[in-house]
Amino acid sequence: MNSELCKKALEKVGNPNVLINIVSRRVRQLNAGGGGMGRPLIQNYTNLGAADIALREILEDCIGWDMPELEALVRPMPKKRGKKH
Repeated sequence: MNSELCKKALEKVGNPNVLINIVSRRVRQLNAGGGGMGRPLIQNYTNLGAADIALREILEDCIGWDMPELEALVRPMPKKRGKKH
């Protein structure tokens, strides 16, 4: 995997965990073949591995992704129990 492509793709995506998920899913699609999503979406992909093809597709806006909205976590309050007589 080309480290320069990784750095540029990370700048574009912003989150390394999301980048890993995008690249791994795309590599699985490319390795599965079968036409459709199994073909590279970029021109001139000779001598590139599946991960490098996925990174170039991200950099050239051939594939997209949605970032989930961040939600604030709320600590649950303990239940109040009645007094025992």
